[in-house]
Amino acid sequence: MGSCLSAESSRPLPSSPSGSLGVRRRKNSKRRLGSRTSSFDSRREEQLHKIPGRMFLNGASDFASLFTQQGKKGTNQDAMIVWENFGSRTDTVFCGVFDGHGPYGHMVAKRVRDSLPLKLSAHWEVNINEDVLKEISLNTTGSMNSEDTAFISADEESRPSIDLEETEKQPEIFQALKESFLKAFKVMDRELRMHTNIDCFCSGTTAVTLVKQGQDLVIGNVGDSRAVLGTRDKDGYLVAIQLTVDLKPNLPGEAERIRRFKGRVFALQDEPEVARVWLPNNDSPGLAMARAFGDFCLKDFGLISVPEISYRRLSEKDEFVVLATDGVWDVLSNKEVVDIVASASSRSTAARTLVETAVRAWRLKYPTSKVDDCAVVCLFLNSNTNNFSTASTKSKEQVTPLEQTDAGIEKDLLGPTGLDRSGTVRTGKEIHPEDSQEEASKQEEFHTESGIEWSALEGVSRVNTLLTLPRFVPGKDDKKVSGKTS
Repeated sequence: MGSCLSAESSRPLPSSPSGSLGVRRRKNSKRRLGSRTSSFDSRREEQLHKIPGRMFLNGASDFASLFTQQGKKGTNQDAMIVWENFGSRTDTVFCGVFDGHGPYGHMVAKRVRDSLPLKLSAHWEVNINEDVLKEISLNTTGSMNSEDTAFISADEESRPSIDLEETEKQPEIFQALKESFLKAFKVMDRELRMHTNIDCFCSGTTAVTLVKQGQDLVIGNVGDSRAVLGTRDKDGYLVAIQLTVDLKPNLPGEAERIRRFKGRVFALQDEPEVARVWLPNNDSPGLAMARAFGDFCLKDFGLISVPEISYRRLSEKDEFVVLATDGVWDVLSNKEVVDIVASASSRSTAARTLVETAVRAWRLKYPTSKVDDCAVVCLFLNSNTNNFSTASTKSKEQVTPLEQTDAGIEKDLLGPTGLDRSGTVRTGKEIHPEDSQEEASKQEEFHTESGIEWSALEGVSRVNTLLTLPRFVPGKDDKKVSGKTS
């Protein structure tokens, strides 16, 4: 928005015979820049796809299962990734699911899927090296001078405040990864703003991501995708524990921040349970989440891409973690999801079984609505047998915060309000898993949907995330400016 030129400044000066040529040269150079960027991106994608242990299509490994299926609204805007031996660490895995929205949401989701893990790994390595240098410095000098202190805390203003006593209780890996998550998400959003080939003005994506190293689990979350843990209680019953909060505008802390920046939060009359974010003086875009990558039309009005970061120390009773987009959570409860995964015939089919059950749930609960895209990653935490059908699936559901949660997130996010079902669609009768049915899976599609009218009246569909696009009439502002200057 701030880089637009006025009509007067964009016109060549009459006394400059090469003025028009200069404009043409700038246009051509921009086109060549975009072409070079596209070529670089394609080469980088090829290199990423060749990395051992990195999975982003439907499939499975010994410890993970992932599956996505396109809904009935066009391009599949969901993306997912499992990266074993993450950061060249043999005991570390990165997982994530990304739910795009808006005309170019599929492009944004895939871009974040490919770029965010690289940024996180790089910042994590830097933080580890910095910690080593600090420890060496403290051991050799015994103290730090004022310049060193100022350098280390130069970026403190952009980070959530942390109580000193609470910081000391947190494990070192959480501190290092927390800083890395914050920096990586910030740089990722900045890169999207500058990207020449993806229009992120009214398009964006969620991101629920985790890093598991040994028994340590750190989660970074933006948007309303969700992570749920399947574990056993003291009696051996399977329990569902929600690990993330759906960061929606109905949360008091989120709504307060948005309104403080002049954004508006309200629900429409025909869907009073779905709070949305709107521009100050325009009834658009109606985004149904309070945090997201992209969506730069709202970034000056309270929408942020700062992740909620959480930590959990895993135990032998913890069996698996499920990451999924809201296409799953809108029709299945945490309890149902955990039961479906635990009762799958094998680990390799767990994600697919869950997606297919969610699709059938959409058809049963909302027969007049369009089925949403679904993406699921199941990460198994132990090396037990692949067959789960003999395991007890009697379960209880718990919705509790993690042992450690980012201290900068408002306390109300840990309350019951933020831990309800996604809320994108109206509640309906619960269903239970049925026998899985084979359906052909579709691979990634890469095209835009700029010609589609976005309306909230077509049933439950992608427009429940984003209702309308701000309309700008080309040349209208230019005419106003030229009229004033003439």
